[in-house]
Amino acid sequence: QVQLVESGGGLVQAGGSLRLSCTASGRTFTVYTMGWFRQAPGKEREFVAAITRSGGSTYYADSVKGRVTISRDNANGTVYLQMNSLKPEDTAVYYCAGGRRRVEVAADYDFWGQGSQVTVSS
Repeated sequence: QVQLVESGGGLVQAGGSLRLSCTASGRTFTVYTMGWFRQAPGKEREFVAAITRSGGSTYYADSVKGRVTISRDNANGTVYLQMNSLKPEDTAVYYCAGGRRRVEVAADYDFWGQGSQVTVSS
């Protein structure tokens, strides 16, 4: 079983940047596609970005494309989410997750981190 711990969230003004990190314990990190999802109050959890096992392919939600970059460091068991040009509507709890199936479907991910709050003020 892989355990995930997120860090890097916080409060930022609109137009600012944040980088989220998600560190995995366990030796099987590299077999999983890693994804980031977010959930705002009163809304369903939504896909943000994903990266395949080797890092060779990345996927982004239309709402963040061009502003967000996902990357991974398999040697250190960490996946990152660099977020730029942040908007108030990006405010949410951000979760990292690992899975082996459909990258945009939350139900297809096998394990999740505890979440990290990102708040963007206007």
